[in-house]
Amino acid sequence: MANDPICGMYVDEKSTTLTSARDGIKYYFCSTSCKLQFERPEKELRGLRISLTVSWPITIIVAVLTYVLHLGYGNYVMLLLASIVQFYAGQRFYAGILDAIKNRSANMDTLIAIGTSAAWAYSTVVTLFPSIFPTGGIYFDTSTIIISLILTGTYMQRIAESRASSAVSALIALQPKIAHRVEGGKIVDTAIGQVKEGDILLIRPGERIPTDSVVLGGESSVDESMITGESMPLTKKTGDKVIGGTVNSTSSLRAKATKVGEDTALAQIIRIVKDAASSKVPIQKLADRASSYFVPIVVLVGIFASLSWYSLGGVGINTAILIFVSVLIIACPCALGIATPAALLVSSGRAAKAGILVKSGESLQKASKVTTLVLDKTGTLTKGKPEVTDIIAAVGYDKKRVLRLAAIAEMNSEHILGKAIISKAHSMKIKSELPKKFTYAQGSGVTALTKSGKKITVGNRDLFDNAQLSGLEAKLQELESDGKTALIIGEGEKAIGLIAIADALKEDSRKAMDSFRNAGYTVWLATGDNQKAANAVAKSLGIAHVISQAKPRDKLDKIADLQKEGHVVAMIGDGVNDAPALTKADVGIAIGAGTEVAIQAGGIILIRNSIYDAFVALQLGKRTMSKIRQNLFWAFGYNIVLIPIAAGALIPIFTISIYNLLPMLSALAMALSSVTVVSNSLLLARK
Repeated sequence: MANDPICGMYVDEKSTTLTSARDGIKYYFCSTSCKLQFERPEKELRGLRISLTVSWPITIIVAVLTYVLHLGYGNYVMLLLASIVQFYAGQRFYAGILDAIKNRSANMDTLIAIGTSAAWAYSTVVTLFPSIFPTGGIYFDTSTIIISLILTGTYMQRIAESRASSAVSALIALQPKIAHRVEGGKIVDTAIGQVKEGDILLIRPGERIPTDSVVLGGESSVDESMITGESMPLTKKTGDKVIGGTVNSTSSLRAKATKVGEDTALAQIIRIVKDAASSKVPIQKLADRASSYFVPIVVLVGIFASLSWYSLGGVGINTAILIFVSVLIIACPCALGIATPAALLVSSGRAAKAGILVKSGESLQKASKVTTLVLDKTGTLTKGKPEVTDIIAAVGYDKKRVLRLAAIAEMNSEHILGKAIISKAHSMKIKSELPKKFTYAQGSGVTALTKSGKKITVGNRDLFDNAQLSGLEAKLQELESDGKTALIIGEGEKAIGLIAIADALKEDSRKAMDSFRNAGYTVWLATGDNQKAANAVAKSLGIAHVISQAKPRDKLDKIADLQKEGHVVAMIGDGVNDAPALTKADVGIAIGAGTEVAIQAGGIILIRNSIYDAFVALQLGKRTMSKIRQNLFWAFGYNIVLIPIAAGALIPIFTISIYNLLPMLSALAMALSSVTVVSNSLLLARK
């Protein structure tokens, strides 16, 4: 059995004829109006406006004729006017009944159509054949007010839903319509759908990048904030990747399209957000099961209550009909159907704005229960590339001189540590020069001669004797105990300083670890690095549990052990070796800048490459599940409390006169319940 993605009602996939496909997924609907809302929401909203424009003026006139003017021919005027509301403004409900009959199921329109038709039909018989029901009560005002209120509630719900889906709409709006394709010596404007992989594109300043590409020429700042959440523009030059939908800010770029259509990062983000919003969470199974039996049970309850009060309670046929109408209208399970989808839509959209992609509602529910975290180190807590962390100068020397000489020696080096030194020198605006001579000693370091003939040595202890290191030995041991790679810098035959290189922590790693601890999570560090490096990072971040030299199987086994002990485990990682653990964990959180394998294995993806966003995602899971529980409590509680009232529980207290207002109050309460559920879900977007 499937669920209608609009109203949440149960739909039999085998019997329904109302289906629609989008992004390769087939959806099933309980009524034509739900299908129209899914496929063409703007048309459905326009139809609602027209119906409201017709129904409310007529409803007001009918109410005035009923309660104020009391004209002799008023019943006939009301019959004519109420029929317009019943069969024009209310035609969507009758269409829904026909759909239900075709699909051999009951939907929400069934309750509304039967209830209002009963009030209208009874009033019509009283008007045209007054001798049949001598009491003479008519309820055209009841049927018209109910239809107008329900349409108003539906309209308000649609407006609220459009706000809820604003994040998806904003993402869709990022997709450019035109690309400037380079063909020979000409620039040809091409529809984005016609761009193919390998096409050469020109991207002018101020334009959105048409599709995922790699820069072939030019250098420019690119604003990726809407996709990645990164607030500062990034400089892109030849060889760099650019994301479709992001904004080229300063200069023209020539780029080659690498991914097009549904393969682009933006298209995948949109698909993930939509899928998460329409996915099911285990808590919703209760609502789905209840909805499948709810409508027929409510009809039976309405009939039973009406006949019981008529035959045993001594009420007239007028009141008996109103009891039936009240039960059907007040029990309409709209709020029940949208309780979960509304919250998932808002939270997945809000997460996308924060650079967090949630693949399914189930991932959010599991995230809300996480007690223990297992973290990878490289690329997750650290930046994944070596950086200069410390520069120590011997007595009589300064740090800039130490770094400058090291940079000269490493100018010809392709070693990753040498590149880290060159990068640090550039960041400090230290000018260096090509050495006159360069010698590389495998596993030890490099030796170079400057143009003036000065010897520079950069390497480990193998290139220096104990006498040369006497003034630096203590600091050298301290750096090595911290898990850093310490390079000794020599000028001539003297060691003049030390440069420590390590895989530096990300800027927000400490903030994230503090947040995890304060929230009560147990944190494990599982890394393939050696024990010394692992312990140094763990000590720096206050992580008590460490597994070093861990192979992929070791991480997976540790997660399995924790799960056996009753922990709900989230794994956070970015590499190929993290994929098995990401899959095994209750929640896999993949760092978005990591490998494609890790991203595919994760249930939650952090686009911004920020470990703190993992904390945000877990907290969002808790808030989302809290909202879903609130919504379901409201929806179930509303029906549980009000159905007995509609069935006559208050007659002994307020007498049957309560039914002069109860059907209309039922319609108002039913409409407001749906609006309340959506509005409550929208609160997720506030923080």
